Amino acid sequence: MTLSIALQTATSGLMAAQTGLRTVSDNIANVNTPGYVRKTVDQQQLTVNGMGMGVQVVGVRRVTDQYLQLASLTAGSDSGRWGAYSQYLDNAQSLFGDPSTTGSFFNGLDKVYAAFSSAANDPSNNLLRSQAVSTVQDLLSQADHINSQLGQLTSTVDTRISADVDQVNSLLTQISGLNSDISRAKLVNADASGAENIQSQLLDQLSSLLNVKVAHRDGGGVDVRSPEGVLLAGDQAASLTYVSSASTPGYITATPAGAGSAQPIQTASGEIRGLLDLRNTALPGLSDQLGEFTSRAVEQLNIAHNAASSVPAPTTLTGRNTGLDLPTAVTGFTGTSTIAIVDSAGVVQHQIAVDFTAQTISVDGGAPSATTPATFLADLNSALGANGSASYVGNQLSISATGTNGIAIDEGSSQKAGRAFSAFFGLNDLVRTNGFTTYETGLTPADPHGFTPGQTITLRLSQSDGKPIRDVTVAMPALPQMSDLLNSLNSSATGVGLYGQFTLDPQGTLSFSGSPPSNATLSVVLDTTQRGVGGPSVSQLFGIGVVQRSARASSFSVDQAIVSNPMNLALAKLDLTAPAGQSSLRPGDGQGAIAIAASGNQTTLFQPAGTLGQVNVTVLRYASEFGGAVGRQAASAATQTQSADSVKTEAVNRRQSVESVNLDEEMVALQTYQQAFNASARMIQATKDLFTTLLGMVQ
Repeated sequence: MTLSIALQTATSGLMAAQTGLRTVSDNIANVNTPGYVRKTVDQQQLTVNGMGMGVQVVGVRRVTDQYLQLASLTAGSDSGRWGAYSQYLDNAQSLFGDPSTTGSFFNGLDKVYAAFSSAANDPSNNLLRSQAVSTVQDLLSQADHINSQLGQLTSTVDTRISADVDQVNSLLTQISGLNSDISRAKLVNADASGAENIQSQLLDQLSSLLNVKVAHRDGGGVDVRSPEGVLLAGDQAASLTYVSSASTPGYITATPAGAGSAQPIQTASGEIRGLLDLRNTALPGLSDQLGEFTSRAVEQLNIAHNAASSVPAPTTLTGRNTGLDLPTAVTGFTGTSTIAIVDSAGVVQHQIAVDFTAQTISVDGGAPSATTPATFLADLNSALGANGSASYVGNQLSISATGTNGIAIDEGSSQKAGRAFSAFFGLNDLVRTNGFTTYETGLTPADPHGFTPGQTITLRLSQSDGKPIRDVTVAMPALPQMSDLLNSLNSSATGVGLYGQFTLDPQGTLSFSGSPPSNATLSVVLDTTQRGVGGPSVSQLFGIGVVQRSARASSFSVDQAIVSNPMNLALAKLDLTAPAGQSSLRPGDGQGAIAIAASGNQTTLFQPAGTLGQVNVTVLRYASEFGGAVGRQAASAATQTQSADSVKTEAVNRRQSVESVNLDEEMVALQTYQQAFNASARMIQATKDLFTTLLGMVQ
């Protein structure tokens, strides 16, 4: 070995030791620095023409474990998802109040029944009547308030999703920029650990917001992709956008850097997924449950109220908008009902008995005359004669008595879609609505659908995370029956048949169910359909889509005539068995109030809403189920959050056990590099001494 080779070997060792010492020094200096990953020096033997020429530093490497890093990113995504979900769901639960307190929303129904029970003891007491009306108003007002707050909570979630997407875009841009810095450093064997540490921290932040796939590049840096493989960050960053509307689920799109069109991406986890679950499913589900509960409670109040009458009886009874033409509305009724014209003292003047099963009408016990759904209105007017009149305008039935007489109805055995004659048309409703809140239309496959042929409804089929699968535009068929409308909606070519099916149940409720494996959800993009002239659209009549179903709880109010004068409350029962000339409506009769007070114990069919499926239970039982469901949702979300946080903590601890600085190990490395440095220095000194000796000999 020549002296020059010896000197070069010693110098390379000295430089390698210096690099090692700097690396150890950095590690020790950053022992408590968050996000810092310890470094180590990679060395290899330097050979030239088969001869050893010392040592060279190949690079400075961060000590990481890719598996543990990816595991911590996944755990961070799950923690972010359930943390956001639990936070807002807990806020939503608090709107309903503690069921164990008197101020709870669910206890408001008990107050209504108790107030009417008190009114039944003294039906003539105006104060008791006023208190009963006030309890109903309070219940409806509270339902409206909760529903409005749920809507505001949804808007808050929308805003937070937009903010999170903006933050994701910033992170993707920074990650892409660091890729260039890391690649350049790696190219010249420079220390890129600083940029890699920053990038690692950015990836941790990104994964808490949006789950991503991270792949390390050969030249340094990372490629970040969505779960289905869309490139989000590499040489350049894609741009993410939050797309939402009031009637459809929100979702995220990615636009590639440079050129390209936006495409929806999956969101399997992360804070954004938790917020999307809230916005698309949980909060609308709570509004739907609230609407279903309030609608059924109101329906039972109205059923009892329609089966009773005020004293004196009102001159005119005007129903609600059924959304149906009268022949279709009358078709399907069974049983009997009696319309009575009574004077101010409650004495029956005339009786019009309608037998829907036999399709006959008789006046004052006379011979029945035939009627059909098509001629029902004309036949009813003929039966009323000079004593009254009936009309059907804007899909609302109205029956009036002439002079000072009034109208009272005995529901008898009449029945259609779970409601008697007066209740179906809403002739004597206690609670009115400004929309369509009950979707049992009573329509059968053989009934006319009534929608204008050619008008369209556009439906969106979506995945569970809101990502759209397909938009389908269905035209109303020229063929007239409901079965034809079902065929159009369920067509595999032009309808939703590839992803699910619409069905019409015996009560006339139209509903959609997604098919495996996609189990698609359905929303309404645009609905230009109309049933008849000025009638409801398909989505309004059948309650299709989140907009229609979520608005129900805010659409109720007590009849203004009753609010203005509580004596208009129908608390008495029409007694058709009273002897001729005697009153059939008595001021002291509280049978109607008793029926209203007991309406919470009437079994009714609740349609699927939120997390609750279709059940046939009492209103009071459903109230307890609803309250329990809200509590279970919040508790489940809290449990999921705790579980996700525990997994995240364990994953982070294991990752840190590999990446964090161990002072004992660093002290060993420090002594090793110091000894190597000293050895190289002594070798240089020895080489110098030899050079000096040789020069002395030459001289």
